[in-house]
Order: sequence, then C-alpha cells, then structure tokens
Amino acid sequence: MSTTETFSPRRISCIINPNAANRRWRRNRLLRWYLQNRLPGRIYDDSRNRDQTVETVRRLCRDNDIIIAAGGDGTISDVIQGILDSGRAGEVALGILPFGSGNAFRIALGIPLNIGRAIRIIEEGRPKHIDLIDFGGRVATFGSIGATAQVLVEKLKHPTPGLVGHVLASRIMLKLAQKEQEVELFEGLDERNQPFEHRSLKLKVFDAYIGKTNHFGYGWTIAPEARIDDGYIDITFFEISNWKYMLYFPSIYFGHFQKTQRHFKARRIVFRGNDLPAQYNGELLGKLNHIELKILPKAIQVITPLN
Repeated sequence: MSTTETFSPRRISCIINPNAANRRWRRNRLLRWYLQNRLPGRIYDDSRNRDQTVETVRRLCRDNDIIIAAGGDGTISDVIQGILDSGRAGEVALGILPFGSGNAFRIALGIPLNIGRAIRIIEEGRPKHIDLIDFGGRVATFGSIGATAQVLVEKLKHPTPGLVGHVLASRIMLKLAQKEQEVELFEGLDERNQPFEHRSLKLKVFDAYIGKTNHFGYGWTIAPEARIDDGYIDITFFEISNWKYMLYFPSIYFGHFQKTQRHFKARRIVFRGNDLPAQYNGELLGKLNHIELKILPKAIQVITPLN
C-alpha cells in the first residue's frame, strides 16, 4: 500500500493498558466512557503480562486491519511485537492513542496528546512505513545500555510511578561508574557522515543512547539525529563520568550535549562487556554480557497525520 493513500479499514481492535499513566483507564470513569463510545472497533482491556498481550495482538491480526495501542511506549512495543509475529505487518497498521506517562514514540510521528485528535488521526490519517530495531530479540524504537537502564532497575524496586519515580531512582547515578565495552558497528555512517563497512571500538561508557525516534519519555531529546525511516540505528556514546553527566544533564535533556559525544549510525551493532544494563522502550531487558542490535527497515505501518 502506498504511504500517500488514506487508510480505509473495515476492522479495528484496540488494546488498552489499564495500568498506563498511573492506572488512568481504571481511575477516570469519564475517559473510559468516552473511549468506549468513541473508539471504532472492539476494546480489549488487557491487564495481563507482556507475552499474553503479544499473543492477543497476534491473534487479532488475523481478522483486523488496524490494531490500536492505547498506552505508553511499553504497550506500543508489545503491540508492535504482536503485529510482527502475526506475519501480517504488511496488511495490518498500528494506531496510537498516547495513554502512558512517557509517550516518546508518538512525538516522532506527530501524534498529539489530545485523545480526541489522536482518534481522528486513526480515522483520517495515512499509513507510514517506519523502521524498527531488533534489540536483543525484542522490538524497539529506542533504548539504552548503561546508566539510564540502571535507573530503570532502581525504579522497579520502588512503588512510586511516573516521572517522580524516575527522578527518585536517578539518584543511583551518583554511585555509577563508566563501564568498559567492546562495540562493533556494521554498515554505518561516522560522525562526519562518511560511510563504513565495519568499525570496532573499545570504550569506557557511562551510557549509550540508541534510537529510531528522537525522544525518551517526558520530552527528553535523547537522539536529535535519529530518523524514523532512514534505515539506520542511531547511537551516541557518553564517555564521561557520572558527575559530569549530572552536571550537564539539562543540556543532555534538550539534546545539545550529545553533539560533543561520539555518535554513529549503523545497520547492526554488537555490544560486549560485563553485566551491561539494557532497556528498550522503557522496558528492562536485564544485565547482559552480549547484546546485538539490528535494523528492521520499513518493518511496520503506523497511522500518522495527513500533513
């Protein structure tokens, strides 16, 4: 299907994460009533674990033209995984209702936070083919290896949700150090935008940002040079100490300090090290000694605004 066509589906299902944005779906009766009456298709209030959500989406893809993900970046990631696993990514499009606390993915696609306007985009928008990242066997649009993933480990130990929980967990950065890593990059572009076939690096890294989208959650411009459909994984290495990272964090948040750090684009990236903390789309992958990332070019269709 051409990416300039208006998408006119007949069959739609919506997966809602009832735990997103501090249980917004469960707490807000008016919002729940509005969506139940406004959303096209059938609503699935899915409160189960990730694997079951992916399986639900995979099954729904047999009989639907659009699967709507109503949640944050984790929910979107699970729905994308289900669409890919169904083998019908060329026929089934993803619709997005920004329902979580992060919502980094929707910014790259120009999808508004306003629920009513987001629904109109699903009804009137067009399908756009975008790239994804195979992040150690999981589908992602952004991620990190290093300090920010360790912050997620800390956050999961405590009950405080959302932005406040992340801020409190970020105190762990004061105790973290740079980690030695061996990184191989394949079929990429260097800092001067010059192509290369293979590059091998030995680094001491505090954090490494990986993205197809420009943002983490909460408006954090993590990867200012990333493009959602350029065929490359975007990666920035922060080879600095924890105190310097904290000192320059305002500049990092707005994407300015990244210009001073080593930056590449590549189609495949391999990390090797000891207990490297990794997260994708705000979901913890774990501490690994070996992580491989691969580009999945034009892997899925997402409904985006017409203009």
